[in-house]
Amino acid sequence: KQWYQRRVAITAGGKTRIPQPAIDSIFKNKIGLKGPMRTAIGKGHVSLNLTIRRTFGLYANVRPAKTVPGVKTPYSEEGVDCVIMRENTEGEYSGIEHTVVPGVVQSVKLITRVASRNVAEYAFKYAVDNGRSNIVALHKANIMKMSDGTFLEECRAVAEQFPQIKYREMYLDSACLKIVKDPSQFDVMLMPNLYGDIFSDLTAGLIGGLGLAPSGNMGKDGIAIYEAVHGTADDLTATNKGNPTALLMSGLMMLRHLELTSYADKIEKAILETLTERKFVTGDIGGSATNPQYTAEICRKIRASS
Repeated sequence: KQWYQRRVAITAGGKTRIPQPAIDSIFKNKIGLKGPMRTAIGKGHVSLNLTIRRTFGLYANVRPAKTVPGVKTPYSEEGVDCVIMRENTEGEYSGIEHTVVPGVVQSVKLITRVASRNVAEYAFKYAVDNGRSNIVALHKANIMKMSDGTFLEECRAVAEQFPQIKYREMYLDSACLKIVKDPSQFDVMLMPNLYGDIFSDLTAGLIGGLGLAPSGNMGKDGIAIYEAVHGTADDLTATNKGNPTALLMSGLMMLRHLELTSYADKIEKAILETLTERKFVTGDIGGSATNPQYTAEICRKIRASS
């Protein structure tokens, strides 16, 4: 396999955009491993992450949360093993905002049947393909009856096509309480965009933090782009203290998507051994190693096993 590096953001005329070579490369190769991207806060700056998701039709964001050996948390003994399935293109993140009158701003939550059905179908197919037995749709349809109600209607319609998967629904706030008390009662959790973004930070906390949380963005025509859940973490990057595990595990997801399973298994073994030994782990998970020291140890183990 040949790998290409492309810049996914350039700034011109005070605006940041995705350069055409990056767009062409993704459409051609249908795969990508992306680093964190920052969107400036303020008027006129469109989220680059949202732009990428819309450009490539990445309607499903898959965010697994699984206990990592060697990383101790209050849930280490019982173990956590769940997957967030987040709609990725609309909802509150549609970027539709305007001023009604001075001092009053309105933000539109956009929910469509097409996008809701797309992510629901992907979630149920994912559950079947990965041996998952139940899906819970998280919502606030008691308040947002039309928007979240539409999302649930599409989830129910898809659920009827998969009788082997147990389907249920739960209020988002109730799910936040229940998963902290007992993560084992959750398997695949299906939800609109904003809820998934927030809830996946909660599940990352259950396994040790955002430094351990990978994700994949799945889209039409087989396009898939993988990335860490976390943001740019400039303070950690400047001091070489950032934990690269989330991005490494996102790479493992990508390799398995490409059916390069043996490579993924070898890299994963080296990562887990390094975490379990705890000689070279970063500060967020109780160690003192720098990013280069941690990755050098992983690379050493990979070379030793070859």
